[in-house]
Amino acid sequence: MKPDNVLILPGWQNSGSDHWQSRWEAEHGYRRVDQHDWMTPKRGDWIARLEDVILGTDGPVVLVAHSLGCILTAAWAQVSRSTGRVQGALLVAPGDPEREELRDQLPSWSPIARQRLPFPSVLVGSRDDPYCDFAKAQSLADSWGSRFIDLGERGHINAESGLGDWPEGLVLLTSLLSESPRP
Repeated sequence: MKPDNVLILPGWQNSGSDHWQSRWEAEHGYRRVDQHDWMTPKRGDWIARLEDVILGTDGPVVLVAHSLGCILTAAWAQVSRSTGRVQGALLVAPGDPEREELRDQLPSWSPIARQRLPFPSVLVGSRDDPYCDFAKAQSLADSWGSRFIDLGERGHINAESGLGDWPEGLVLLTSLLSESPRP
């Protein structure tokens, strides 16, 4: 898989320079899907942008999503006719826009799409994620047909979690790619 075909899907407010997604982008040449509005994200706009990037990419893609990027992946898969181009998805620390304190800030993101994803996926959850209860992360993995990985107590699995380049995540990505059938 060409590095340009590994698409980084950050969550709400984007991923900063110390986030493992940004480190992977810099070190491995993976490509960030830049959204038009990181601060007041609209689900339809984010879905359209992801669709444009996938359609503009030569060959199959792999999605590497964090937080709201996980919710985007499910929402996009529910409406897209391009899901066959996705070889697999690594979904890390899904955010929960259905939580009371987030509904007003992310109104277009509820309800969360809960259909089974039409491509292989791994969901990595944390037991002390402040943006998604552990049971909710497990439930999303079950709904989406994702293999679930319990990362223990690692917060929101972001820069504040002290993961650095997160080599364990790269192992999960490599494993996912080796399990995925080639189109």
